[in-house]
Amino acid sequence: MTRRGALRRLAGHSAAAAVFPTIVPSRALGLDGAVPPSERITLGVIGIGPRCTYVLTPVLAFTDVHCLAIADVQSTRRASGKALVDGQAGGGDCAVYRDFRQLLDRPDLDAVLIATGDRWHAQAAILAAEAGKDVYCEKPCGITMRDCQEVAETFRRTERIFQAGTQRRSVPLVQYAVRLAREGVLGTLHTLRASVYEPRLENAWLAAERTPPPETCDWNLWLGPAPWRPYNAQYVAGKWRGQFDFDSGAKLLDWGAHTLDLCQWANDADGTLPLEYEPGPAGISCRYANGVTAVLQYVKNPFGDRGPDWNTALGTCPVRFEGSAGSVEVGDKGIEVKPEGLRTDVPDQTKPMHGIDASLHARNFFDSVRSRKAPICNADVMRRSHVACHAAAIAWILGRTVVIDPATETFVNDDEANRLRTRPARDWRS
Repeated sequence: MTRRGALRRLAGHSAAAAVFPTIVPSRALGLDGAVPPSERITLGVIGIGPRCTYVLTPVLAFTDVHCLAIADVQSTRRASGKALVDGQAGGGDCAVYRDFRQLLDRPDLDAVLIATGDRWHAQAAILAAEAGKDVYCEKPCGITMRDCQEVAETFRRTERIFQAGTQRRSVPLVQYAVRLAREGVLGTLHTLRASVYEPRLENAWLAAERTPPPETCDWNLWLGPAPWRPYNAQYVAGKWRGQFDFDSGAKLLDWGAHTLDLCQWANDADGTLPLEYEPGPAGISCRYANGVTAVLQYVKNPFGDRGPDWNTALGTCPVRFEGSAGSVEVGDKGIEVKPEGLRTDVPDQTKPMHGIDASLHARNFFDSVRSRKAPICNADVMRRSHVACHAAAIAWILGRTVVIDPATETFVNDDEANRLRTRPARDWRS
């Protein structure tokens, strides 16, 4: 029997429900009790910056998962990542690689966590699937529409498990809000509001600096498929965000990959996407075939007072679902139902996201690795919500309404928009 076959046999009843996973006791999460090494899911990590640390730290507490290797182009991150992993329960000598392809060549890894910059997500995920690995990939999973489509196509073809890092799908209060929308408690849905950053396009080069040795920071591998530009330490420190060459969707996917994804879920639209995208001064209206409109609503002060349109106290990345009988708004830290009488059977788990959603979403992924059942945000779910975000961004870039065919995910009679579905990729391989 293969290692994967053994893991499937050991799955038992561990797989979480694909639509609304329940909160399970710590013992079932692998948080206490010993698990024989032969039964552990072996994990590799690609890109070990702050975001990866946020996701990986609770995973290291899972006794049925063992992280064996990390890859990062920066020597300082390789060192700090190794220290983090070697300090996990049970310890061990975590292998480190500069080139993630060496990590993917290891036959003893079942799964990988990808938490690089956005420019790398799609290609790294595709290469991992082709190497036979299951993948948990941070969002956005592609910086173009075509990237997202290719990821989904690859995982369908290779029959690997894919989980997009849209952790809000695993937050109990968010699941409760989605239930209110999908079960008719709000009446007939008509408007879904998704908070997003104000879109922008920037691509200014920073001043060229001396390129460090590859062992310190492999600049070619850091750039990856992005167009070449001279090295500047600020890019590596996070200044790549908002730069068109490195980022995605004119900044709309930073929050939109979470918030429009939840609107898709609330509208029971995981199998489709909006047809029409109309940009306006305060947001982008996205109209579904069933008559519901999702509004990507610009937020001028994402981490401060967001004004009268949103309840700032509910936390970041808020969404609001509006129906004929009432509405529900939910963020990272709380929920507001109007009228109050609609609010019943609220989950007891009301803590903020940090440390909770990451473990639940990751747990859903590792349960799927064992069971081979689709996780809560699989590649096809990701594909449609991300493609919808990209379509909205293209409408904003062009400054006009665009119409998409959900079956082909191409723009209808619109060569100008269709040219923006993809970008040239630099040949980074050496």
